[in-house]
Amino acid sequence: MARKTFTKEDIKRIAQEEDVRFIRLQFTDILGTIKNVEVPISQLDKALDNKMMFDGSSIEGFVRIEESDMYLYPDLNTWVVFPWTDGSGKVARLICDIYNPDGTPFSGDPRGSLKRNLERMQKLGFTAFNVGPEPEFFLFKKDLNGKPTLELNDQGGYFDLAPVDLGENCRKEIVIELENMGFEIEASHHEVAPGQHEIDFKYADAVTTADNIQTFKLVVKTIAAKYGLHATFMPKPLFGVNGSGMHANMSLFKGDTNVFYDPNGDMELSDTARAFTAGILEHARAFTAVCNPTVNSYKRLVPGYEAPCYVAWSARNRSPLVRVPAARGLSTRIEVRSVDPAANPYLALSALLASGLDGIEKDMAAPKPIDSNIYVMDKPERVANGIDDLPATLFDALEVLRADKVVMDSLGDHIGEHFLELKEIEWDMFRTQVTEWERDQYMTLY
Repeated sequence: MARKTFTKEDIKRIAQEEDVRFIRLQFTDILGTIKNVEVPISQLDKALDNKMMFDGSSIEGFVRIEESDMYLYPDLNTWVVFPWTDGSGKVARLICDIYNPDGTPFSGDPRGSLKRNLERMQKLGFTAFNVGPEPEFFLFKKDLNGKPTLELNDQGGYFDLAPVDLGENCRKEIVIELENMGFEIEASHHEVAPGQHEIDFKYADAVTTADNIQTFKLVVKTIAAKYGLHATFMPKPLFGVNGSGMHANMSLFKGDTNVFYDPNGDMELSDTARAFTAGILEHARAFTAVCNPTVNSYKRLVPGYEAPCYVAWSARNRSPLVRVPAARGLSTRIEVRSVDPAANPYLALSALLASGLDGIEKDMAAPKPIDSNIYVMDKPERVANGIDDLPATLFDALEVLRADKVVMDSLGDHIGEHFLELKEIEWDMFRTQVTEWERDQYMTLY
């Protein structure tokens, strides 16, 4: 979605012209869940003057009950009127930053965390961190009670067309609604697994991209429900098929210049691009917990399903963690392929940016690219080529994250502490469960 500029007067005028009845003041919690305070249009002036409060102690990982009052500061440039209605009138949306009662930014706000990392980037002389995401999702049928089932709505495969791809009409309407909201859609297609889809939209600066990812998820789920389907961004909902990723294509700019491009460099990559890539590889194991934040994420990061499991990079090879797409000039970028759509986009982009900037600040040298298929290498071959494995479980990933100062600092003390606490609880709940697989394996054997 291209970022437009709105004033308070613009917003009030559009709200009146469009007969908007409700305003959603939207923000994102530490786990990446979209939250909102919905107010009637009569409260618009109060919202625009940063006077809307909410109880921060009710939001996971925010604040304690004795310090619960938080303020929502709307970003006026995120104003959008949703193109659908639910019978009660039109609804508009403003994405908000979260502030303390004393007027200072709240350190537990993921959006604020990303802005803080961008300030660090600007101090190093860069003006923009552009990101193009590739989010994937599954469409499942619902039962008579409106609950999601495990029944897929199609048996299509990569780039299939209707009637094999029965999600095509739903996907088309998602694209139409996104375009109505200002998104520039670059591609829309069926993915490899049955019931799996991908819609790619144009890159933007990091904050806009993170905002867009959250808006995208909301639109996909809303339109899917209209078709009697449940859209899920769960990384690996089904055994035996590909999981859903959210590849992140990243570049740094100075003004109108993409500093990753050097026509005279090896592979036409600049020293800056190589140092940024080196930083990504250096901290890859640590940012995995942030970019792959659920127990289920690690069911996707296994060999055999096109997901990266190994810390390496290449220009031609799709098996490493980092790939350099062929486009050059302004489109020169690196693609981190491990990120999944369960990630909080503000925190994931914070961790990726901080990792890359650390490579630039320390003038790290990127290792040699790996142009052969890592999936067919055995462990000794990978070790000989300097290829490390990504963490195999959420527990492993949290241990690496805790020990990495760069990635932890990118989150900030408040978010880092609460993220680790919440995810340790999630892991403990998972590891103490007794699953159907265990009963099938052991009930009669022992």
